[in-house]
Amino acid sequence: MDCHIYGVSRLVLFSLILFLSLSSTTTTTTVTAIAGKSSSSTTGTGQINSNSVLVALLDSHYTELAELVEKALLLQTLEEAVGKHNITIFAPRNEALERQLDPEFKRFLLEPGNLKSLQTLLMFHIIPKRIGSHEWPAKKSGSVKHTTLWNDNLHLTTTKGSEKKLVDSAEMVRPDDVIRPDGVIHGIERLLIPQSVQQDFNRRRNLRSISAVLPEGAPEVDPRTHRLKKPAAPVPVGSPPVLPIYDAIAPGPSLAPAPAPGPGGPHHHFDGESQVKDFIQTLLHYGGYNEMADILVNLTSLATEMGKLVSEGYVITVLAPNDEAMAKLTVDQLSEPGAVEQIIYYHIIPEYQTEESMYNAVRRFGKVRYDTLRLPHKVEAKEADGSVKFGAGDGAAYLFDPDIYTDGRISVQGVDGVLFPEEVKKESTEKKPVTAVKKVVAKPRRGKLLEVACRVFGAFGQFNSCQ
Repeated sequence: MDCHIYGVSRLVLFSLILFLSLSSTTTTTTVTAIAGKSSSSTTGTGQINSNSVLVALLDSHYTELAELVEKALLLQTLEEAVGKHNITIFAPRNEALERQLDPEFKRFLLEPGNLKSLQTLLMFHIIPKRIGSHEWPAKKSGSVKHTTLWNDNLHLTTTKGSEKKLVDSAEMVRPDDVIRPDGVIHGIERLLIPQSVQQDFNRRRNLRSISAVLPEGAPEVDPRTHRLKKPAAPVPVGSPPVLPIYDAIAPGPSLAPAPAPGPGGPHHHFDGESQVKDFIQTLLHYGGYNEMADILVNLTSLATEMGKLVSEGYVITVLAPNDEAMAKLTVDQLSEPGAVEQIIYYHIIPEYQTEESMYNAVRRFGKVRYDTLRLPHKVEAKEADGSVKFGAGDGAAYLFDPDIYTDGRISVQGVDGVLFPEEVKKESTEKKPVTAVKKVVAKPRRGKLLEVACRVFGAFGQFNSCQ
């Protein structure tokens, strides 16, 4: 029998069959290994096991924390962390985030510009290691330090007397609340705030990051000595501007500041626009001052121009009339060009005053006259009924809602009336008698009986004329 099959020897055919069988076995092993690897990984392709601790967190009763995690855009980061190692999550109670957290601090965390602070805060609650309640350090061992996902340190301790388990200074109230193969969730009584986030918040609230530097101009030459003039003495940080606020206001019915040297300078180290935006939002959230906020933002450009003033280093106090007072304004008072701006100017004091400072001043001196941005008019304040009363007569207004907004540079005090200068009131009252005189001074008309008598006497020659 011929040993060749279609021109191929048996040895060659046997070698080919052996090679195909080995390659198929290798391929099957490789596919199996890849499938096993992909099934064991949870985040390599962006998929995560339904039994993961991360899914349990999003579906748990810690809804406030889960909502913050989604807003912080941390889902992908946590998926990668779960794929690499087990994790331990310290989840604050919903009540701690809803009612016990400072509203101003929560507003700070949710602002788009503070996304990094929110991510730092949340990853401070996660340890890339599985720590069950039975693995908690004993009382004798003291505090044990663990590194979080943000490379900060958390200290786990057990109190000696009550044997409470503590995470830093927060008590663990629900140990081993959620247990999954890749992690565990412990419930704690309150939110943990890292020191870096607290410093960022304090820096914004207390304006500690402001570095007030005078702008440096070109060197000046003394014409008498032909030498360079000596530089002026440096202005301390936080000192008031060199020029008064009236010199910083551009002429006309606008608050746009002219370039004036001051601690803020043209570099705007004071973020006046953000501060004005904050106080307008505070007016809206406070309630009852929507008309004032609408005038500052929509009807005029006063909000932008006030922000420029504060950026230059100036401080202001705004006497904000409430909506009920604004509704009493007539069409005649608002019809003239620039009337709205002039009204608001009279309610802005170029000083930083609080309810306490104004009340102490009127109690001590009886009457105090404050400068306003409506030169040369001043607003008069005095004590009345245990409060501060502005103006006099029917146009007076009481300090109704004190300290609506105070941040060290802008102070907003709510009043229950719209104030007008005394000179404007006198002009409006003096116009009324003039119109009345015009009505009285009219051509006199004689009665019919007097005209008949005049003609009769004229007929007898006793009167030459009947005037």
